[in-house]
Amino acid sequence: MTYTVKTFPNSMPSSTGTRIGQLFSRLREEGRKGFVGYITAGDPSLEATPGLVAALERGGVDLIELGVPFSDPIADGPVIQRACERALRAGTSLRRVLEAARRIRAVSEVPLLLFTYMNPVLRYGIEALARDAAAAGIDGLLLTDLSVEEAGAYVAAMHAHGLDTVFLAAPTSTEARLRLVARYSSGFVYLVSRAGVTGERNSVSGSAGPLVQAMRAVTGLPLAVGFGISRPEHMAEVGKMADAVVVGSAFVRVIEENAGNAALESRLETLARELRQGLDGK
Repeated sequence: MTYTVKTFPNSMPSSTGTRIGQLFSRLREEGRKGFVGYITAGDPSLEATPGLVAALERGGVDLIELGVPFSDPIADGPVIQRACERALRAGTSLRRVLEAARRIRAVSEVPLLLFTYMNPVLRYGIEALARDAAAAGIDGLLLTDLSVEEAGAYVAAMHAHGLDTVFLAAPTSTEARLRLVARYSSGFVYLVSRAGVTGERNSVSGSAGPLVQAMRAVTGLPLAVGFGISRPEHMAEVGKMADAVVVGSAFVRVIEENAGNAALESRLETLARELRQGLDGK
């Protein structure tokens, strides 16, 4: 099958114009690998979210994925599903996540990537979200269930407001799909290391290396590998092949196990620091 892809060269963010682009340029100059951390915004509360982001940043995380809770998070395993349920019960919405992003941005320049699904975006309105996300200090978006073949209007709106658009590629992606992902992505490309959903695993998938090689053949964008990474040795292994490593469920589990505990932020920071040391080879 041959796809016709519409591009938007006049609205594409420059490779270094966003905080995300600046981050990867700096990492490349310093010879370091990036550390991307995911949390579900609003878990255990929206009031707690800025403090959790600060803890991750202190622990060495370079870029934060702010997950927007959704009632049917099909890409996520049980740990993040439960976090979405808790956040929704706490009254979290896409609009309120943007308010939390404003509070984060008031005290930090850490790059923020909004991680969400199409349903909340369509209800909010694509153009309205692009405008409001940029105003809140968001740097880019990743929609897990948006087909890249149907992403034209979304990409145009986000790029027009200077936001990066990050797309997923998986071990099952065809070469045609990888090329589409490369064409529509800005900031970096998120590589799913294994088929299935998010969640902690005992080892790094053997599919990660071949996927990195296949993606490097079609793009010069930074490549971040996620899904199943939860230990310092995983960080070291993936850091040898990719430009950045993504950790989500391991952080969300700490939040789940320590909700209401005054030590939550320090425990999250400790885990981030341990993982960072693994990535840095310390």
